[in-house]
Amino acid sequence: MELVRKFEREIADFYGAPFAVATDSCTHAIELCLRHMPPAPGIELTIPSRTYISVPFTLMKLDLDWNFFDQVWQDHYYIGGTNIVDAAVFFKAGGYIKNTFMCLSFQFKKTLSLGRGGAILCDNEKDYDILKKMSYDGRADDQPWKQQDVDSVGYHYYMTPETAEMGSLKLKSAVPKPKQGSRDYPYLPSMKVFKVKLK
Repeated sequence: MELVRKFEREIADFYGAPFAVATDSCTHAIELCLRHMPPAPGIELTIPSRTYISVPFTLMKLDLDWNFFDQVWQDHYYIGGTNIVDAAVFFKAGGYIKNTFMCLSFQFKKTLSLGRGGAILCDNEKDYDILKKMSYDGRADDQPWKQQDVDSVGYHYYMTPETAEMGSLKLKSAVPKPKQGSRDYPYLPSMKVFKVKLK
């Protein structure tokens, strides 16, 4: 998995973050962060009423207390009640926000278009190690899983070496797309699937 580790170092360096955990999507990056640092009891999370539909679905999947909130945003936004940043459309050298879990997307429409993929930018090695292991089925990536005594639940959310290799190649020449934000998304509370009161 050295190709993945190499890409992680390159993405961390590009954004100016100490560490980056490569994942298979931004949605799963957000989910891993919420599982790693779940909100305290009684905390209601908030997300913009205009964002990608998988974000509220993830909060529903995790059975969290949450609500929509009217918010104009550009490039990125915080999931209210956390230090998790949805930066799916954000591509900027040195753009990492300190003391956050910043979740990126490399989906085919994004600046760094890999077809599918994501990453979590974070501040310290402990969080990196935990999130890396969580993304990789609860196991270390440096030896066959049959030789490991897996001691924690993991998720099948890792980036493949082939995707990481493509990311390393494309990162060198990626040209930022026009800024995106809330104006680029539909008003989610109006959809039948969401029975959540807008604040």
